[in-house]
Amino acid sequence: MGMLSLPGFLSCGKKKDFNLTNEKDAHSSDSDENAERGNWSSKGDYLLSMVGYAVGLGNVWRFPYLTYQNGGGAFLIPYTLMLALAGLPLFFMECSLGQFASLGPVSVWRILPLFQGVGITMVIISAFVTIYYNVIIAYALYYLFASFQKVLPWSDCFSWADEFCSKTRIVNDCNATLGGEIIRANFSVIMSHNLTCINGTINYKPVQFPSEQYWNKVALQRSSGLDETGRIVWYLALCLLLSWIIVAAALFKGIKSSGKVVYFTALFPYVILLILLVRGATLEGALDGIEYYIGRQSNITKLMEAEVWKDAATQIFYSLSVAWGGLVALSSYNKFHNNCYSDAILVCVTNCVTSVFAGFAIFSILGHMAFVSERPVSEVVDSGFDLAFVAYPEALSKLPVSPLWSFLFFFMLLLLGLDSQFASIETLTTTIQDISPRVMKKLRVPVTLGLCAVLFLLGLICVTQAGIYWVNLIDHFCAGWGILISAVLEIIGIVYIYGGNRFIEDIEMMIGKKSCMFWMWWRVCWFFITPALLMAILIWSLITFSRPTYGSVSYPDWGTAVGWCMIIFCVIWIPIVAIVKILKAEGSLVERIVSCCRPAANWGPYLERHRGERYSHVVDSRKKREHEIPTVSGVIY
Repeated sequence: MGMLSLPGFLSCGKKKDFNLTNEKDAHSSDSDENAERGNWSSKGDYLLSMVGYAVGLGNVWRFPYLTYQNGGGAFLIPYTLMLALAGLPLFFMECSLGQFASLGPVSVWRILPLFQGVGITMVIISAFVTIYYNVIIAYALYYLFASFQKVLPWSDCFSWADEFCSKTRIVNDCNATLGGEIIRANFSVIMSHNLTCINGTINYKPVQFPSEQYWNKVALQRSSGLDETGRIVWYLALCLLLSWIIVAAALFKGIKSSGKVVYFTALFPYVILLILLVRGATLEGALDGIEYYIGRQSNITKLMEAEVWKDAATQIFYSLSVAWGGLVALSSYNKFHNNCYSDAILVCVTNCVTSVFAGFAIFSILGHMAFVSERPVSEVVDSGFDLAFVAYPEALSKLPVSPLWSFLFFFMLLLLGLDSQFASIETLTTTIQDISPRVMKKLRVPVTLGLCAVLFLLGLICVTQAGIYWVNLIDHFCAGWGILISAVLEIIGIVYIYGGNRFIEDIEMMIGKKSCMFWMWWRVCWFFITPALLMAILIWSLITFSRPTYGSVSYPDWGTAVGWCMIIFCVIWIPIVAIVKILKAEGSLVERIVSCCRPAANWGPYLERHRGERYSHVVDSRKKREHEIPTVSGVIY
């Protein structure tokens, strides 16, 4: 096992040794171009892994709601523009970066040692997100198992329900005309006098539908707030354990095993979406739902509101999973001359088309639910947890053979979540591989299992009776500003410090020489538009920040403080690593900063045969040090 050298980790790249061995593990095979790190077995493995990483739960439970909320079909205009101006440029940059250096999100910052803390921030945030993301997968597993019943347990107010549970809305009082005068009376009085309620004056009793009470009282056993932790909900803990076992089993051989699993987990959700769409389209009221989503209810005047453009940019940014480190990690296993340009376009377009397609499947069935319950579509539409575990299950329970449709829906959520989780864990194992390659070559399976076990234990707080509050807290803080800060620094560092034109030359080493006209769009985006949009989103997020809440439940002050501590812990490594690197460098302060803003001495293509004249100075010292104990100094930089 190799020894870790902290001084080398924090140096500004004066050592030129890669310190890698020629040993191979299950992560590589004889046909791989890069025998040390391994490559994807095929282009399909990579593309489906990328699609699975990008296409996640947000495509199903957030995009359709945002489209409905922001003008329907008109929302596709800012959404498409933000894809072209912000999402795709950053996606292409990260794919190119990882493929060029064949390194993960931390080690790839040999390109700019001063900013290596950005890579560390990405990895830590990914670790936080994997903790709660698998809890959401556990929710899907629980509902999946609950669907194996003749009657869905949330289809009616059973023994667990309270007096507020009702399948229909109950009128409390309303206005009516009596003797030429308008009166307001209890509904029973109105009915006893054979009067008719005046439209728009009906007041309904506060009731909860069975699916809502089942979610809170049975599935979550939700407590009153973050202060009341309660006990671990044992069946959710078992579902969480099962979800981590699935993840570990898929990743025990790294990309060689996960690359095969995604052929099912990435493709089958499309089959289920198509089945749900076809079924939904045949139901009464489906057209009303679709019209609210993207049809005649579209409101082009919404485009005049800044909030709509902010929502479009934010959705694109988070949907494509940029700045999480996963794109760099997955692309680092590509062959050097892979066409990452066409891959980026294909994956981004697939992601966005999937979001639009999913909206039709969701709204067609919600439209039917509105029709059956005699409510407007606007009252049954929701997003996030309320859509996935309340509104949509309620709608499915009203269909014939409802357990079948429920099983398909939650199986789809399970697969969508697992794909993203595979890539997130691969981001963490790739980072470990780059830091200590010999450890991963000899102990890949134990390290992967150990990592999953630790994350499972950390996630147990999220399956207590207050678990949903912890899930929401981590999502509110860690999956927001930290990613935006990383993205802003990433594009500024590569384009303005390393050099955008220099980076373009690196890309051309992989995909071939391109014309100036080809690069004009990318230059405009990378140098001006994309950084400006990312800064605007970050500033808007800071200005509009509000304390976390879950429904009507507010968080205590200490809970908000914990959230701030989490995000500070994620981003504080950016200044810490930068300061330590400057202190470790030589010369005056200005000389030290300049030194750490230059690429490390061993920055360049991983394999010697790909370096050409531009990187001929990068000395591959593996031949000299084959028998030496590896240190982190060469691996990190």
